[in-house]
Amino acid sequence: MKRILVLIASHILVGTIGFGIGIYVLPIIIAPDSPTPGEVRAGLGESRFEGQFQRSLKGSDFLHWGEGTVYVSPKAIAFLGEIAPGPDYKLYLSPAFVQTEAEFIQMKSKMIHVGDVKTFNNFIVPVPKNIDPSQFNTVIVWCETFSQFITAAQYK
Repeated sequence: MKRILVLIASHILVGTIGFGIGIYVLPIIIAPDSPTPGEVRAGLGESRFEGQFQRSLKGSDFLHWGEGTVYVSPKAIAFLGEIAPGPDYKLYLSPAFVQTEAEFIQMKSKMIHVGDVKTFNNFIVPVPKNIDPSQFNTVIVWCETFSQFITAAQYK
């Protein structure tokens, strides 16, 4: 009986670890090719604002972080750098800088969803015509599936 319980526990442990690894690795496997720095600059057009994603934010940790420069124009939000891989990343604009999950949740009703982030080394997210980035001051990457803060950059 003891041996059966040990086998069940070990199988549950291995299954749980495998599931966790799968959640982390799957977005990397299915991610489209990242844009090159030249493509990011070409797709941006006239950049009006610039900010920095930094690993040192309060809400960032070893699994949830971003590092690099984000450029904001009326047509696109582009990023040169790297963000931690993960599923279901969304890009938001906020009227106030936030750097934790709690701050994001508190401010979410005042933010606007711009689009999906599907690459982890550089990205370009088109800005819909009905959104004016100059009305906001912060770009945020948020994991919708796990309600997890990834990174943010204040651009004005």
